[in-house]
Amino acid sequence: MSVFNIITLFGGLAMFLYGMRLMGDGLKESSSGALKRVMERVTGTPFKAFLLGLIMTAVIQSSTATIVITSGLVGAGIISLHQSLGIIIGANVGTTVTGQIIRLLDLNASGTSFLQLFKPSTLAPLALIVGIALIMSGKPKRSAVVGQIVIGFGILFSGLLNMTDAVGTLTESGVIESLFSRLGENPLIGYLIGAGVAFVLQSSSATIGILQAFATSGQLTFNAIYAVLVGIYLGDCVTTAIVCNIGAKPDSKRVGVVNILFNLSETVLILIGVNVAHRLGLLDGLWRSTVHSGTIANTNTVFNLTCALLMFPMLGVYERLSRRLVKDAAGDTASEQAAAPAVLDALNPVFFSTPALALNSCYKVLMEMFRLARDNINSAFDVLNDYDAAKIAQIRAVEESIDHMADRVSNYLTQISAHTTAQGHVAIMDHYYAAISEFERLGDHAMNIAEYAEELRDEDTAFSEYALRELGVLRGLIGAVIGYTGKTFEKCDVAAAQHIEPLEEVVDDMVNAMKQNHLNRLRERRCSVLAGTAFLNLLSDIERISDICSNVGVATIARMQPQLKHEIHDYVSRLHAGKDENFNREYHAAHDHYFELLRAAE
Repeated sequence: MSVFNIITLFGGLAMFLYGMRLMGDGLKESSSGALKRVMERVTGTPFKAFLLGLIMTAVIQSSTATIVITSGLVGAGIISLHQSLGIIIGANVGTTVTGQIIRLLDLNASGTSFLQLFKPSTLAPLALIVGIALIMSGKPKRSAVVGQIVIGFGILFSGLLNMTDAVGTLTESGVIESLFSRLGENPLIGYLIGAGVAFVLQSSSATIGILQAFATSGQLTFNAIYAVLVGIYLGDCVTTAIVCNIGAKPDSKRVGVVNILFNLSETVLILIGVNVAHRLGLLDGLWRSTVHSGTIANTNTVFNLTCALLMFPMLGVYERLSRRLVKDAAGDTASEQAAAPAVLDALNPVFFSTPALALNSCYKVLMEMFRLARDNINSAFDVLNDYDAAKIAQIRAVEESIDHMADRVSNYLTQISAHTTAQGHVAIMDHYYAAISEFERLGDHAMNIAEYAEELRDEDTAFSEYALRELGVLRGLIGAVIGYTGKTFEKCDVAAAQHIEPLEEVVDDMVNAMKQNHLNRLRERRCSVLAGTAFLNLLSDIERISDICSNVGVATIARMQPQLKHEIHDYVSRLHAGKDENFNREYHAAHDHYFELLRAAE
């Protein structure tokens, strides 16, 4: 044995951990949105929740990610603590799938056999070739994500192969035999080592994979490794609980506590069960027998599955214990919770490890901001026709809520940016940053319109019947523009976005026409000067609302059609210059329709 063997061992470990991280990140990126939607719907019974946790963890290769996502959904009020319990137990069973994949190390195939394809020495380079081909193909984003997953798989097995080569050298020196013989004599040391390594690596799957690599030495026995496995369960769940506690609400913290309680129960049950079985002579054939990668994978699966089945009836007990251990925050009353927009609970730091979910949380807040701003605009138009002080107070309160939401989601986006550099995520963040400003400005203009109603009331004046009828036509037009804007942002709908620009041009035309009509009424003394000033200011605000909607539509087109990103201003200029037949057709149809209504209003 030499220092170079140690370097090879740790280099292989580094490759293994990086490959697992790369593969896991790719799997989370490609599936987290769909998995989240499923989690919201398929948690009706504990058994369904258990299956969901098992499948989800098997897919994204991380029980920590599954439980952290669950904690975030509980904190956001999307699922309840009770619904999350089955997911937690299922996640602990699902994490055993990684070990079953790594057991391919045991595969013994001849050079001409079809099974040779499944040996790690073949799979590793094959996966790397396929992965890099997908990434460099220049195909859509999904190909690059799949390439990342495949490359992660290849790096993982390359690291395993390096570790097993180094372990082979260490075996010849007697180091492996000496180390694990001592673990067999003192299970407590094995338990603590397993817990410590899992805590440091923040992954039970990775720790068990390392143990499987050491098993290739042929020096590991069952009595030396069973306590290590049990310690791994506890070390991993402590890391998960810490993450679940970051900036979390009480129920989110309880998810992490339940996971610890389950794993503590599991370790006690296994340690007692194994030692009782050993003293009764039931494990004589296995106790000192050599274990291989497959044996470790199977033992891990049996331990987790058996404990899950035995402790499933205790879900209610775990829930009650978690409520005793984690008290509700002071002042966490229903009335106080109602004072803040509930959607802000979705901005949970636990989602930072899965940026797709964190961005989805931002999307929900932005949609709520848009909805509130849209409703405020409608309410503001209402008070122009029928003054209502209580409604204006409500508009003001909603405007303050929109501003608060804008600050929160902006800060959250800034935090997300530190956790991802993926091109797709950056494009979404740019889109959302722009939307924050636009939706906040929509709310500001709604407040301005409401204040014009107050101004008219204070001055004891009002708009003329002619002006109100014209405003009714303009309100219908701006309502159509806002409707397309909501559909555009909600679904990233380019077709809806393309309807905004021609209508925005008609708004500009109509505002100019209404200003001229208003000046005519002033000259004919059919409108007061005080009301006239408010009317002109109101038209300017409506025109700016239309401009904001145009900005949202253009930003959406730029996100969905990246080739236009650096030419978006030229694209808009070409539309307004009449160089697009679809734009021209829709513009003229809308212009004729709304100006006919305007003439009727006169």
